[in-house]
Amino acid sequence: METQITPKYIKQLVYSFLPEVLAQYQEEKGKDFYLNSLLERLILLEEELKALRIEIKQRFEAQKQKSDAKFEAINVRFEAINARFKALDKRLNFLQWLIGIGFAFLAGLITLLNFFK
Repeated sequence: METQITPKYIKQLVYSFLPEVLAQYQEEKGKDFYLNSLLERLILLEEELKALRIEIKQRFEAQKQKSDAKFEAINVRFEAINARFKALDKRLNFLQWLIGIGFAFLAGLITLLNFFK
């Protein structure tokens, strides 16, 4: 009695040999596959770390630009306040001299009036 070669028979034949072949293949090449998967994972990890470094650098630069803009705005405000204080100082200096000259003039006038009496 001859067996007919049918897809079912081929399937049973392959399934009977497959565990042995896979076990032998794993013994020979299994370590390499394990190392390859580790290497692939390491490569992926390095790529992700590189992408994170780039993203962090970009965020840092953007934050730095924002803070520089804020400090520049604050600096402009301080310069405006400084200009106002300088103008006020000039005005007060002028008033101080005016009052000093006015008192000196009045003191001199009073002295002259008392002298000519």
